[in-house]
Parts: sequence; C-alpha cells; structure tokens
Amino acid sequence: MPGKNLSREEARDRAAIIRVESYRVHLDVSAAADPGRPTFRSTTRISFDCAEPGATSFADLLAPEVVSVELNGLALDPAEVFDGARVTLPVLAAHNELTVVAECAYSRTGEGLHRFVDPADGETYLYTHYEPADARRVFANFEQPDLKAPFTFTVTAPAAWDVYANAVQERITDEGAARTWEFAPTRPISTYLTAVVAGPYHVVRDHYTRELPDGTRLEIPLAATCRRSLAPHFDADEILTVTKQGLDFFHQEFDYPYPFGKYDQCFVPEYNIGAMENPGCVTFREEFVFRSKVTEAAYESRANVILHEMAHMWFGDLVTMKWWDDLWLKESFADFMGSYAQIGAGTRYRSAWITFANRRKAWAYRQDQFPTTHPITADIRDLEDAKLNFDGITYAKGASVLKQLVAYVGRDAFFEGARAYFRKHAFGNTVLTDLLDALEETSGRDLRAWSAAWLQTSGVNTLTPELVHDAEGRITELAVRQDGTPLRPHRIAVGLYDLAEDGALLRTDRYELDVAGERTVVAAAAGRPVPALVLVNDDDLTYCKVRFDERSLETLRTGLGGLADEAGPDAPSLARALAWSAVWNLTRDGLMPTRDYLDLVLRFAGRESDVGVLQSLHQQADSALAVYADPARRAEYATALAECALRELSQAAPGSDHQLAWARFLADTAERADHLQLLRGLLDGTGRIDGLTVDQELRWSFWLALASHGRASAEELAAELERDNTAGGRRQRAQCLAALPTPEAKAAAWAAVVDSDELPNALVEAEIAGFNRPGQRELTAPYAAPYFEALETVWAERSIEIAMRIVGGFFPRYQTTPETLAATDAWLSTRPDAAPALRRLVLECRDDLARALRAQECDAQ
Repeated sequence: MPGKNLSREEARDRAAIIRVESYRVHLDVSAAADPGRPTFRSTTRISFDCAEPGATSFADLLAPEVVSVELNGLALDPAEVFDGARVTLPVLAAHNELTVVAECAYSRTGEGLHRFVDPADGETYLYTHYEPADARRVFANFEQPDLKAPFTFTVTAPAAWDVYANAVQERITDEGAARTWEFAPTRPISTYLTAVVAGPYHVVRDHYTRELPDGTRLEIPLAATCRRSLAPHFDADEILTVTKQGLDFFHQEFDYPYPFGKYDQCFVPEYNIGAMENPGCVTFREEFVFRSKVTEAAYESRANVILHEMAHMWFGDLVTMKWWDDLWLKESFADFMGSYAQIGAGTRYRSAWITFANRRKAWAYRQDQFPTTHPITADIRDLEDAKLNFDGITYAKGASVLKQLVAYVGRDAFFEGARAYFRKHAFGNTVLTDLLDALEETSGRDLRAWSAAWLQTSGVNTLTPELVHDAEGRITELAVRQDGTPLRPHRIAVGLYDLAEDGALLRTDRYELDVAGERTVVAAAAGRPVPALVLVNDDDLTYCKVRFDERSLETLRTGLGGLADEAGPDAPSLARALAWSAVWNLTRDGLMPTRDYLDLVLRFAGRESDVGVLQSLHQQADSALAVYADPARRAEYATALAECALRELSQAAPGSDHQLAWARFLADTAERADHLQLLRGLLDGTGRIDGLTVDQELRWSFWLALASHGRASAEELAAELERDNTAGGRRQRAQCLAALPTPEAKAAAWAAVVDSDELPNALVEAEIAGFNRPGQRELTAPYAAPYFEALETVWAERSIEIAMRIVGGFFPRYQTTPETLAATDAWLSTRPDAAPALRRLVLECRDDLARALRAQECDAQ
C-alpha cells in the first residue's frame, strides 16, 4: 500500500505504542502574496511517548522538501528517513522530542493550505482544510483521529492580514512587513480538526454569554469573516443570530459547556465542501455569502449547516471516533441535529423536517441502492475508503436512523444518553458500543438488536399498505408489508386521508405502531371507511421507501397538490413532501413512467407552497428529462416543462421566492427560440417580468442557457465578466464557455481539466459542469472512450479530491445507451486490480446508467 494511503491496521499499530503529549507548529506564510513562491516554511515540534522503547514508527508529511529532521537531539538525514509521505522514526525512546522543518506546498485543490487570489482586488487569502488526512500537507504529525493532543500554533504572515486558528490569540509581534500571531494551546483534538485561516478578511465580532447550572458565567467571543470584496453582501447579523440560537439550544440539550473558548466562522473561497467543524474556527464555503437574491430555502440551508457544524463541537470534536469506521458517530448526529435544532432552537426556519424528508433522504436512498452501499458503521480499510464514505449513508441515512432511534427510545432518554456519553468520553475517542452503552442505560432498551439491524447492515426497506374492505366500503384489514433485506424494526405512523369539500386531502386518522417482519396489521383501522389515501410513514419517523395501494396512487394522480397538513393546502406540508418523495422513488425504480412523474410536476408543482420542495421538484424534473425519459419523447417533455415554467413565472407573486425559482427553472428548460429570446430580452432590458430583478447570479443563469444553445458568443461572455470580474464571475464564465455547443469548446474544457493540472478546484468544477450538458450528447459522445482510457492515470497523478471530480464529472452519464453500459462493464472487468476507491466510483456511475436505461424502457412502454 502506498505510504500516503494509511491503512486501519497501520493506524491501530501506531496508536498501540504512541501517545502524543503536544504539538508546537510554526507556519511562515509571510511571502504568500508572491505567486512565485509555491511553498511556505513549516516547523513542527512534537512531544510524544512510546510504550515500546527501541521501536520504529513514523510521522506523516506530504511536502516537496524536508529541510531537517531531529529526533531526541539527533539529526536524521531527510534523504534517508523521508519518502515523500512519511518520516521514519527509528529507535524511539520512552519519551521523544521530534522537530521537522519542511517546505510545504500551497494548494490549488482545497486540500491542505489553499491559496486564493481575489480577482476583484488582487488580495491573497489562505485557509486550511484537512479532513480526513491533509493536515500532513501543512505540518508533520501522526495523522489519525485517535492520537489527540493539544496544539499550539504560531503563524508569521503579512502585517496587514488577520490570522485565525482554533484557539484564542495570546500575542501578536510586529516584525516590520510581517507579524507573528501566537495562539494559546488548544484542548486535545485530532489533527484533521486543526485550522489556520489567514488574509485580509473582513470580520464582524459579537459575544455570547450564558449562565451555567453551577453559577459560573460562560463567555464565548464570536466572529464571522469573509473576503473584503464580499463584505457588502455579508449578512453577518443573521449568521450570528442563528449561532446564538444554536449555542442556547445545544447547551440546554447537551448540558456540557462549549469547551473551545471562542467561536469563529470563516467563509472562505474555493471550498470543496459545505463546511468543516474545526473547533473554534469553523470554515464554510463562501457561496453561503449570497451575492444576489436567493430563496428562503437557501437561508434555511445555511442555517442548517451552521447548526450541523455546531453540533460537531460535541459530536466529533469533544468526542471523536477512533477510526473512520465510526465516522457516523459524528456526521449522522450532526446531520440529524442540523434539522432538529432549527426547530428546537427557535430559528425562523420551520420547514427543516420537510427539507430533510425531501432532499437529504433522497440523497440517502440513492446512495443506499448502489451496489457499493455499505452499513452506517462501515468497513473503512484505509484513507481512500474514508474519503469516499462522506456520503449519503453516513450523513442522511444515519440521520434518518437517529430520528428513528429517538422515536424508539424516547426523546428524553436519547438526550440523557448523549449527556452521559459526553461526560464519560470528553476529549477522548469512541466506537459504536460506547454510544450504545450510554443509550441503553438511559432508555432501558436493549439496543444490540436494533444496532445490528440498522447500523450494521445496508440497504433500504420498502413499506407498502395492503387494504381489504367489505362491500359497504369499510376496512376489514389494513396491513403494512415490508420488503428488502434485512427486514428491520420500524416505528412508524400510518395516516389516512380523505377529500374535504374544498378539494384538500386532509388526514382523518393516524395510527402509530411498531412494524416488524414481512407483514404487520394495523388493527385499529378495522371498521373505518376506506380512505382516499393511505400514507405509510406519515410524519417521516423511519427510513424507508414508501409505496401506495392502487386507490391511493390514483388519488395522488388527481389530488397530490391538495395533500395538506392541519394548516391547509396552501401551507408547507410534510405529508405532501413525503408523497413527492415517494413518486420520485417510483420513477427512479422504473415503476412509474417518467411521463407520469412529469405530468404530476406539470399539474401540481405550481401549487407547491414550500419553495425548497419546489426547487427539489425542479431539479428532479431536470434529471427525469435528461436521463429517465424515453429519448423519443424528450423534446416533447422539454417543451412542456418550459411552457410550465413560463406560465408559473408570469403568475407568481412579483418579487417572490417562487418567482425566482421559476425563472431559474425556465433557464434550465428553455430550448425553443422564443423561450431563449425571452431570456436574452431579460438580459438586455428589452424584456421585463413584473417584480423579477435580473441580478448578477440570475444573469449568469440566463447566459448559461443561451451559451448551451449557441445563442451567446465568447465576446458577450467576456463582456459579462467585465461586469462581474469576481471569483464567482470567473467560475460562471468558465462554465458558459465550456457549455458552448462546439467541438472546440468541448476539446478546450477536456484539455484544461484532464490534460493539465493547472486549474484550481473551483474552475475544475466549472469546466466539468459546462462540458457535460444533457442536450449536447452528440458533442460529448467522442469523449467516452478517452474517459475510460484516462481513469487510472488521473487516479494515480491527481489529488484524490480532483480525481473524484474528474471520475464522476466526466463519466458519459448522458450517453444513456447499452453501448455505454457495455463500455463501463468492459473497463470494470478488465481492471480488477484498479484502486478500490476508483472502482467504487465507476461502479456507482454504472449503476446510475443502468437505472436510467430501465427507467427509459418503462417510459417507452
């Protein structure tokens, strides 16, 4: 195994003999603004003990050059002990002092210490991102989560900058053109949780205070930062309001004081993920700083991420998994808490569980049906496995299962178990049984069987109602049939819905029960009149795919838009979101023709009051059109969707979120000349829709539509970039250029990403998105063979983050033909020894393609 791909066994062996006392890390980034300086000086001093004096071990480091290595006062030759990924540590003593001086590389991929130059003002910004194992790109360390230690960071940077790290600043020393920031030691944390953010960031400060039960006063300094050029768009007050609400909620529920001193939240450029829970210094993708109008769903999503990362301060930072097998011990909990806390903390976002049911669980259902699916508690052999397991199972399925667990053991027992878990394992590392022990003690339930069924097996169950009635139309038996392997215990609610006089579908009865085995009878429903609709898993208590009996499905065909909760059909409805989720799963499974799903969207999406659900419907309709529709009917469907978008856009309330959502959907679906001409008119001012502000982000959406259909020139896109010469503008222009429907545009995008390693991560993403457009199948078809030829080289030569984007992004997903499936199978069959993580990605792409072919066959019948 390559040295940079640390295995679980190697980590276990090292943890058996090494105990880290402390790290002292000095980073000199004073020349970071010089583009000719590709590296920075990193000096690391590690104090650690060895349980087997005389043993040999290793430290981790990924660096272009090691200047010196000193172990216990003895200089070691870097040429002998450093192999590019590891520093060999021979003849260890009982107590050891290691000093490593290295020239480490600035990153363009978002891994390690990322360097970004703002095109708006020329300023340079730095930030780190490490999970799961990229701290070794910045300083020498023992890169595994169970070797926790206190970290003391010192950073030398340009004098005009600010520097942020996990702990509070202790002192700043002026050194002319540079300054040195010294930070206090952290509490014991894992290497992947350390962080440094540096640059001329705009900052807004605040303070949080709380009286603790013991009478002491908790004081937490707060800060929110972004690039200076984004400051006019930075709604820090809203961010800090959610932050304070979250701190109130988690202190109340977890009863363990926030342990990391301050709470900085840094919104950083070209970030690969949504956010990262570095204690005391949380980093977020700066797309959460909204440059243009967005819908309420975007604000809700940001609040969810803020609370998700805050939950990690306890689940993940205070108590950390021992190895990546138990990644779910932090991610599942944070994903669950992100939604739970939005309601519990009293934020203004009241649709959290609707969004969870409609968006997050869709991610989980997709991932859990791949041939590469895995249990929530996974078998993580090495770091490449770990990187791929930040997926819909670890996050959304795990969160769904925790929601089921709360229903199973009870809310009070669940949170009391969490409190006991924090108290017992603070600043330590845990495995699955540690959590189960705590929950068993507080709930009195035996959770071993529950764990075996839910956490240690893979796959999703399907729950289907079976209804028998008599001649008078009364239920003689209502049962729930469970399919899938293994059969699991479910705590569910079954809702019965009938039509009201105004046409709304309202719940008339609700039965909560435990489902076990293949068939469970809902005894309390006997004798009740047959309802118009039976909704299994009402209130979304469990994780399952929902099916319908024929009567219920027919009811949805004519009345889905009227399905309502107690507040009525014009209010956001969890029941309606669940029904939309169910019909989408039927479509993906090839059990409902795509035309029927799109007909539901055409008829009822305009009545959807929850804008987050509406935007999900738009995305799913786009996917259905692109890959699930019968190719012979695509043009017909596309025109119908565009006409629907235009109609709803004209009827939406001026200036509303729904109006903006329909405008974006029109840009996604416009193909006819008149639709495209409308977009151009909105761009140049000759067209107008009352209340619709065509701001910068919406302008780029319209330009992308025009570019994709050959209605925009490179010169026009260059002119738009002059109007928006920002990082966001450069990404958007790159995507538009790659989307131009010419062989030259596709060749340029392919060469920029596959044949070169010069682009930063954000532009790689933009080029791929522009290259692979669903309406340009003929232009991208010639790249299917080169794609398979390039895979192993890409995987070997690129960082894993960029390699994953190329493998997933350039897969010929829109070449939905048996020939593409055969080519994928040929690659898999002839590459049995390819990297397991690479094979997994290709297998998942292959499964999506096979599913698309089945759905197309269903739609063609």
